[in-house]
Amino acid sequence: MTEFKKVNENSELSGIIRSKPEDFQVDEIPSFKPSGQGEHVWLHIQKTAENTDWVAGQLAKIADVPRRDVSFAGMKDRNAVTTQWFSVQMPGREAPDWQKFLPESIQVLAEKRHDRKLRRGTLQGNRFNILIRDFKGSEDELKASIERIRQQGIPNYYGKQRFGRGGFNVQKAEQWFKGEFKVKGRQKRSIYLSAARSWIFNHVLSERVKNGNWNQPLDGDVFMLDGTQSCFSEAIDDTIIQRVAQLDIHPSGVLWGRGRPGSQGKVAEIEQKIAARFPVLCEGLERYGLKQERKSLRLIVKNLAFAMMPEKQQVSLRFTLPSGAFATSVLNEIGAFSSTVEE
Repeated sequence: MTEFKKVNENSELSGIIRSKPEDFQVDEIPSFKPSGQGEHVWLHIQKTAENTDWVAGQLAKIADVPRRDVSFAGMKDRNAVTTQWFSVQMPGREAPDWQKFLPESIQVLAEKRHDRKLRRGTLQGNRFNILIRDFKGSEDELKASIERIRQQGIPNYYGKQRFGRGGFNVQKAEQWFKGEFKVKGRQKRSIYLSAARSWIFNHVLSERVKNGNWNQPLDGDVFMLDGTQSCFSEAIDDTIIQRVAQLDIHPSGVLWGRGRPGSQGKVAEIEQKIAARFPVLCEGLERYGLKQERKSLRLIVKNLAFAMMPEKQQVSLRFTLPSGAFATSVLNEIGAFSSTVEE
């Protein structure tokens, strides 16, 4: 599978992640709290080594409702200990004793009613606490890497899990677009479309990283205001340069679809060059109705901290990411950390 260009290519830091589910902890940060009244039962759940969609299916069975009546804000890592909210639509019905029917790997931490279902993307972000075992490398290099990320962020790559093992999801998307098979089910359709779009974006970003301008304003850039989806185009001047340096705005890359990408000049040349490498993916994304959008090329990692345990050859990392960002992208910019499980 393609390895995308890293800023910190020469890092000598290494170690093992995900030796145990508890080595990778993720806590969802909701954008609001349930009101306490309504037809939707909201459940705050901790799951260990379980798939988010599978948990949703179990809740649907227990509540005796269609799977579509159970929702969540975002998928969480399977090979981890994670907490997140689910909602179950149960108008006029008492909620069952959830824990009675759930395995020990799924714990209900809280239960509240609300008048609306939980929709995808309705969260501020996620807090991560990651343990690296068999850590090799100097503390000075680790400190320098952490400080560099604090100061300039990291390339905002989609993680390998978006593409499936060995890029399987991208391969299936291409076969689907070529008419070699039909996709059954909205979920698989969404997975393949997202994989194709993310693949093109990562290649655009990798090209900018290779050229050293992923975090610098370039002629024709569309800028994105930090922490939002708000975009604008403007000629590069001292103000733009300063705002990029202060992490207030970021260059963005194309999320392929119908319409014009909005970029011009050198940026448009880069994006068109990458698109030309994947004509089947681009044509398929357009044919299935996706519209041109933008995504920040730079990811700001908040609350980044570490603790070394040299006697155990371990390091713990803590940080917060916005919704849709990947912890693996942070780890990749710190060192070469291998996983005991398939991403």
